Parts: sequence; structure tokens; C-alpha cells
Amino acid sequence: MDYKEVKIEIYVPIDFVISLRDALNKIGACRVGNYDNCISVTQVSGYWRPLEGSDPYNGTVGEISHGQECKMEVRCKRDYIADAIHTIKNLHPYEEPLYNIIPIINHLYE
Repeated sequence: MDYKEVKIEIYVPIDFVISLRDALNKIGACRVGNYDNCISVTQVSGYWRPLEGSDPYNGTVGEISHGQECKMEVRCKRDYIADAIHTIKNLHPYEEPLYNIIPIINHLYE
């Protein structure tokens, strides 16, 4: 598939949204045309159960947990994906950060 950009969805506590946005913007993500610092944030409910051997940021091993977090949506050039993942993993408080990388194919239809 021919794509030049991706959307990165990142699930993160609200207290980390701005610092993560700033760090991603610094590496060239969060840019749309002549604009930078472009993100969308939606508050979501999350469920998880930390398993034996985990070190959860929130929750108790063996118990299903529930809480509020944010889904950040960031646009990123394909060339910056590796740096973006590295940035997410370095700043994200979760032991296993949840992020999705989705190809954007808008340019195929413009």
C-alpha cells in the first residue's frame, strides 16, 4: 500500500497529553500542512486486568480495573514512525503503552 502519512492513536492518562504532544511535535509528528501541534483528544473509559508479573501504573494484579483515560490522535509522516514510537514508549507511564498506527490514504483520492 502506498501511503505517506499515518494516524497514531495513543491511549494515555490526561496528565500526560501535553507533554506527549510537545515531544511528538518536536520530532515532526503532529503536523498537518502548515500547522503543528495538531492533536485531537477524546476522553474514553478503559478496562484492563494486570496479570502476574506485571507492574501496573494503575490497578491491582489479578483484578479487572476500570478508569478514565484519553485517546490522542496524531498525524505523522511515515518517515517519523520509528521516532514517534520511541517517544511514546519513553514518556508514556504505562508498562505496555497502547497505540495504533493507521495508514492515511487520503492522497490517493485527492
